[in-house]
Amino acid sequence: MRLIPVVLISLCLAHPLAAKTPLSQVPAIDDKLMEIAIADEIRKTCDGINARMFRALSRLNDLQDKALSMGYSKDEIEDYVSSKKEKRRMRSKAEAFLAAKGVDHTNDAQLCSFGKAEIARQTGIGTLLR
Repeated sequence: MRLIPVVLISLCLAHPLAAKTPLSQVPAIDDKLMEIAIADEIRKTCDGINARMFRALSRLNDLQDKALSMGYSKDEIEDYVSSKKEKRRMRSKAEAFLAAKGVDHTNDAQLCSFGKAEIARQTGIGTLLR
């Protein structure tokens, strides 16, 4: 009977648990965080467009709760949102997203027009702005 636990341990060691997918590759988290980042850039750039701060904070908390429920630790989440490398990647992703929508991220007028359109359409980005 001692053989069974030894065999089970051997099997566990031979087949370690699969590594978690990096949060940057989880669209339900990363895409929503990108929306928040774009909304933040719009509110900083555009006079007359303001953030819905409580909604943004609530959305951030929801994303954290979702990541925690997926098995990520608070440390993993903090590393993901505070990493300089991730911030650069997110900026590039947001710029590509805007370009695909016909928006030059360096053109304030285009960015502000995009922000107003997002507000009117009540998109994920637009719901974070007023």
